[in-house]
Amino acid sequence: MATTTKKTAKPDAPPRAWQRMLSGRRLDLLDPSPVDIEIEDIAHGLARVARWNGQTLGLSPFTVAQHSVIVEEFCVQMKPGWPPAWRLAALLHDAPEFVIGDMISPFKAALGGQYKVIEKRLQRAIHIRFGLPADLPEAIEKTIKKADQACAFFEATQLAGFGHVEARKLFGVPKGVSPLTLKIETTAVAQTAYLDRFAVLIAEIGAASP
Repeated sequence: MATTTKKTAKPDAPPRAWQRMLSGRRLDLLDPSPVDIEIEDIAHGLARVARWNGQTLGLSPFTVAQHSVIVEEFCVQMKPGWPPAWRLAALLHDAPEFVIGDMISPFKAALGGQYKVIEKRLQRAIHIRFGLPADLPEAIEKTIKKADQACAFFEATQLAGFGHVEARKLFGVPKGVSPLTLKIETTAVAQTAYLDRFAVLIAEIGAASP
């Protein structure tokens, strides 16, 4: 009697999780490698990602690139003499959004753990790529967060339709920073400003190295 060999079904190939960058890199969003991260790709993406889901005044969006430059500046105001490495961390604080986009905080909270895991993996890979600790010291994280919230307050009240009372409840009163009047920059200007600031900080880090 002839016997038949039972064929074992091949497991389905995992879905593609990488994205091709304009630099030519292929970045795996679920398992990102620092070698696949380039600052030009980050700046290009962030200059095209809108804060507040695009719900801001004006003909152009207020971008994450412009926001990030302001946050780094606020950190310097809060912590004069801060080492350039921590200022670079401030500039890169929203860098994962160059591939996963910017989501408002309530929606991030609703998505829960998996979103945060993906975001954290990307942030760690970005930090390692540019010579920063994968995980920042808690005190550094807190300063960056305060600067981030200060910038969010000005964005909310000047661009996103929030009243001052509501914005104070959500983001707190900006402390340790100069009052800011926002002017929305074009994509090209925001991208260039981000890259220029990165270049300055990298040069300062190099000059401070033994």
